[in-house]
This record gives sequence, C-alpha cells and structure tokens, in this order.
Amino acid sequence: MVPDQPGSLGAVASAVGMAGGDIVGVDVVEHRADGTAVDDFLIDLPAGKLPDTLVSACLSVDDVDVEFVGHYSPGAGLHRDLEAVEAMTEDPRRALEVLVDLLPGVFRSGWALLLAADGSTLRVERAAGGAPEADGYEAPWLPLATAARLPTHEGWAPESWHDVVAVGAPVASTGQTVVFGRDGGPRILDSELARLAHLVALAQVVGRGPQSPGLGQRERQHLGGSGVA
Repeated sequence: MVPDQPGSLGAVASAVGMAGGDIVGVDVVEHRADGTAVDDFLIDLPAGKLPDTLVSACLSVDDVDVEFVGHYSPGAGLHRDLEAVEAMTEDPRRALEVLVDLLPGVFRSGWALLLAADGSTLRVERAAGGAPEADGYEAPWLPLATAARLPTHEGWAPESWHDVVAVGAPVASTGQTVVFGRDGGPRILDSELARLAHLVALAQVVGRGPQSPGLGQRERQHLGGSGVA
C-alpha cells in the first residue's frame, strides 16, 4: 500500500532495486478514498536473497506498507484479465471452464470453483488449484443474487474452509456460481470482487457465441486497465 500520489511508485521501485530485486511487472489494484493505493509488484529475486529483504526495502519508504508476500515459480501461469477473456474467446463453448482454470493466475489466488445450479447444495462442476472439499455441503449463501464475499467460518463450512477468504459471483444465464479463494489470505479487495463479477459476465457474453455482440471498446479499456491482485 502506497500514498496515491506522484513519485510513490518510483520511490518503492528504487528501494526494491537497491535491495537487489528486479521488478518484472506492476499493477495498480485499487485506489482508495483515504488517499492510498494498493499496488501489486511482481519481482524477480536473485538466488540467495530472502523476501524479507524486499519487505524491509519497501518499509523504508515513508507511508508504505506491505500487505502480503507470495512466491511464484517461473512459468507459474500468471495472467491479466484481458488474457483470460482472449483465452475464453478461443474456446467459447467452454468459456466458464476456461475462466475458472485461469482465475488463480488472474487473482493470485490458490484455487477456483465452478458450482452447479443446485439450490443451496455445493456441487462442483470444475475446480482449479488446490480447492478445499465442497461437494455435498449445504451453503446458506447459495444461490447468490450478486457477487459477494462468502462466509467461511459459519456452521456450514468444513474445516478445510475455516482459514479461507473467498468470493463468488453468480452466472445469471445458468444459475451456476464462480468462486475463487485464498487459503490464509490476503483479503480480497472490493476491486477484485468487482473484477470477478465483470469477468463472469463477459464469460456469459463469450459463451453465447457469434450471434451476440463482441467486446466493445469500453469493456476492452476496462480490462486493459485492470490490475492483478
């Protein structure tokens, strides 16, 4: 998290460089009303360097805080929103399944699920990553009317969900639900929840095939400017 003002990103980038980190990519994830922004740095760290070095470097910059540090191996399949949409258009009949497969890379999450339309019963149609057990449990939050954060500490949830932060978005045309989650955090931002809803809506557009309008300029601008959390 950095002050949302000119020079902040440059100051963090300089500190990371001084610590030996090579910045591969930066995405602005969220602008906040309090004058701060959440940015996602993808950094290549030389062998022998510990992530703690980068954390200390970032914290040396005034008013900067580090919310989460994750590790990604080379070729880990990280994606941007627009790349996910392009992949869906290559296989439109499987647009929702393709989206679920790519969500862990888009949101830096641990896993994603496509749930069948089956009232309040969890029925998994597609799973990506190390998703927790779900089939057959009764979830009081189903069916979803809008994209929402999911209660994972209530009585319905099996133990494998208790340390999870998760969000879901309904597939309006079919009654299915798309979910992604992180085991142990970090928290899912409001902007990420909005992006999930947008991607699910686009998957429905793509899935309807050539007879439906293609992506307009507004949608492409939205996706092109989206960050990856």
